[in-house]
Amino acid sequence: MKVIDFRSDTVTKPTKEMREAMYSSCVGDDVYEDDPTVLRLEQLAKDILGKEAALFVPTGTFSNQLSIMTHTNRGDEIIVEENAHIKKYEVGAVGGLSGVNIHAIRSKRGKMDLSEISRAIRGNDIHYPETKLICIENAHDGIALDLEYMKEVYKIAKDNNIKVHLDGARLFNAAVALNVEARELAKYSDSISICLSKGLSAPIGSLLVGEAKFIKKARKYRKMLGGGMRQVGVIAAPGIIALEKMTKRLSDDHDNAKFLANELDKFEFINVDKDRLDINMVFFDMNHIRKEELQKILFDENIIIGGYRPGGFRFACHNDIDKKDIEKLIRIIKSL
Repeated sequence: MKVIDFRSDTVTKPTKEMREAMYSSCVGDDVYEDDPTVLRLEQLAKDILGKEAALFVPTGTFSNQLSIMTHTNRGDEIIVEENAHIKKYEVGAVGGLSGVNIHAIRSKRGKMDLSEISRAIRGNDIHYPETKLICIENAHDGIALDLEYMKEVYKIAKDNNIKVHLDGARLFNAAVALNVEARELAKYSDSISICLSKGLSAPIGSLLVGEAKFIKKARKYRKMLGGGMRQVGVIAAPGIIALEKMTKRLSDDHDNAKFLANELDKFEFINVDKDRLDINMVFFDMNHIRKEELQKILFDENIIIGGYRPGGFRFACHNDIDKKDIEKLIRIIKSL
């Protein structure tokens, strides 16, 4: 019986086409930069995002932290939103790997107040660390940050000679939600991390994209951190399909998420967060049943769910979930 997994879009399985591409991929030693499949993937990524170069890495956390390490020096400071993945879910790597400080700013619907960003930038004082980087996440907590906001943050950064890094793990979801090309969002960042295994169905991998000089430096740090890979075309091949084809179907996941949200909203005991329905995720609270209880009931029906922060739920729609799966979930909840 099919297992229906709503925990995250990271649980997507590689498609049959991806598995076949892995089997037949041309490979070479990527440390020597002679893996033809990796080179093709990196070329594709930089062209899609309108940047000079790209670098294939194992994970999104690796990509984000590699960017921070490349943009900064030890003792510097970076500005991030207080609930950013870089700050909350990357095991304190900012301090542990790069030795830099975090200035966290509260946000409203994923957006840091522009005046707060400006105030957070350190002046030329012997007591202060130097502000080197502003990090933005788009999409963020189910919200697609609009193009105008990206532009305003970038202007603040450029006015102060600071770089901008975009954690674009779900950048293509944000682009679909905003009805713009991903390169339009990437335009207002100096470096971008994109994840191939969140919703795009690739089994592994992320890409760091930016200026050629930046990527050359990042490539050396990648080697330092243990990310120098050999015949890696076997895992880069699904990434090509992810960028060329799977980005084109993300609107299906968004539509399914909205359908799921509408069905859940019909229950009096469920409170759907309607301000976070831009992409493929549904956030909600339930006061009818304990989270652990619901997890057990659904697990017995071959449905896996996860929580999201204390007391809340996050259900993600992805390539392995269709409308019938959602209808099954709703029938079970209705019977509780």
